[in-house]
Amino acid sequence: MQIIPAIDIRGGQCVRLRQGDYNQETVFSNDPAEMAVRWMEAGAERLHLVDLDAAKAGRPVNIDAIRKIVKSVQIPCQLGGGVRDEAAIRLLVDDLGIERAIIGTAALKQPDWFRSMIGEFPGRLCLGLDAKDSMIATEGWLDVSRTSALELARQYEGLDLAAVIYTNIANDGMLQGIDRATIVDLCALADLGFPVIASGGVTTVDDVRRLREASRAHPQLVGAIVGRALYERTLDLPDAIRAASS
Repeated sequence: MQIIPAIDIRGGQCVRLRQGDYNQETVFSNDPAEMAVRWMEAGAERLHLVDLDAAKAGRPVNIDAIRKIVKSVQIPCQLGGGVRDEAAIRLLVDDLGIERAIIGTAALKQPDWFRSMIGEFPGRLCLGLDAKDSMIATEGWLDVSRTSALELARQYEGLDLAAVIYTNIANDGMLQGIDRATIVDLCALADLGFPVIASGGVTTVDDVRRLREASRAHPQLVGAIVGRALYERTLDLPDAIRAASS
């Protein structure tokens, strides 16, 4: 399994939110690119970027910060937040050098468009499943739909997605660990055949070990995104990488 540090960008700064709540923000750095280099040097093989302003605006916002991150590191970056049309995808992958664009809201609300974009950008798009009680949340987590994460993922079976990224937003940024229900959802998604990346709730090395154990029976569970735990130092990146690869 791959451990993927998260860099959430708001107003050009590296921040973390609790449960996606913009009113519960902690600023960890005013230089996201410097943070990106730090994680790369600590052993990260990929970075997970989130444009938090874009998630609300519905279009990329922190373009300068993203460009600086990509130019500062020699590892691939994936990015989510506000990717809702082809122009945004092209900006990210063609102009900014993002390896994978993550699409959530538009995959739920415009499924035909999303299928066509997967065909246009094979292996370059991730399906972002942000869920609360297993139900999809959209618009920067501001709305909860009546569609389950598994139901949405099934609509795209057999297509050339780079990965499915599943976030339990109830756990995200709370440093409370990964609950059993989240692991059950992750395994069910992995069994559909997609590469699945866990996000939200990874707090200690024991959480990484639990995911690694689940991945043995469900080998398409290929990674975990880690954010606040790294910044609050409840988890050391080299320790997490070792646990994920053991």
